[in-house]
Amino acid sequence: MSDHHAVVLLTCALVTMTAVLIAAAAGYLARRDHASYPTAITRAAIAFTAILTLTAGLVTALANLTRR
Repeated sequence: MSDHHAVVLLTCALVTMTAVLIAAAAGYLARRDHASYPTAITRAAIAFTAILTLTAGLVTALANLTRR
């Protein structure tokens, strides 16, 4: 595996882990706000999807910048 692939793979793993943590925080805050479990899970899923969608462009740009 080249350095390029390692950087892209590490970036994808970091983005996914960040999205999971943000989704967990969104679900926790929803429950603290006395939302029902289905509502909390929906808010967590929306947060997870939003983070992955917003950072997809960043990962693509990074992959293009590191390409030789």
